Amino acid sequence: MAWSTSQLADLAGTTLRTIRHYHDVGLLAEPERRANGYKSYGVPHLVRVLRIKRLTELGLSLTQIAELGDGDEHPREALRELDAELAAQIERLQRIRAELALVRLQKVPTDLPPDVAAMIENANLSPRDRSFTVVLAQLLSPETLARYAETLKDYSRDPAVVAFDNLPEDADEETRQRVADAMRDMPYMAQIRAVFPDPAGLWSDAPRGAEHARRTVVKVLVELYNKAQLDVLVRMSG
Repeated sequence: MAWSTSQLADLAGTTLRTIRHYHDVGLLAEPERRANGYKSYGVPHLVRVLRIKRLTELGLSLTQIAELGDGDEHPREALRELDAELAAQIERLQRIRAELALVRLQKVPTDLPPDVAAMIENANLSPRDRSFTVVLAQLLSPETLARYAETLKDYSRDPAVVAFDNLPEDADEETRQRVADAMRDMPYMAQIRAVFPDPAGLWSDAPRGAEHARRTVVKVLVELYNKAQLDVLVRMSG
């Protein structure tokens, strides 16, 4: 008994295009041809196509199937690796679903981890300060980020912060120093110093390294704040 390409595809529950693709990538051997030039497929071809189809349904790629060859009817190692990959994907998807549930429940913004977004929801941050926090969320370890976010829970728009936000780039020396002194004396800054007595502690466990985090923060600060505001930040840390 011999089948044509269309008959083989029908028996295997697939398409002509798929059969031809299997030939093109070397997964399915070319059959003999009849006198009229048409391909003549036999049982081994059907079995091979069914096996390829089954393995792809399980999640193996055509490249992985090609590496298995024809003889391995139970590719134990490939299936073990696939199972590990699927387990990791399931864990990731479950984590995403948990975060989605939290975002939907609390109606918090999506540009921050839900627990952090919930902490700073009532912090009344300026757009620039919030952008800075979003970047920090990408740089800090989850533990350090949580400690930082905790300090923002009771953050309020202190008059010193308002003065800093409104500071023009051409502010004179006396104004800059006055704003720096006022910000340094804010209760919030005392809380920050208590949680992070050494400013470098923010970056000490950064996933991509302290130097990468520090360089990124400098670039972000330079873009978000004008020269007078940057000078105030330097004076505060001095």
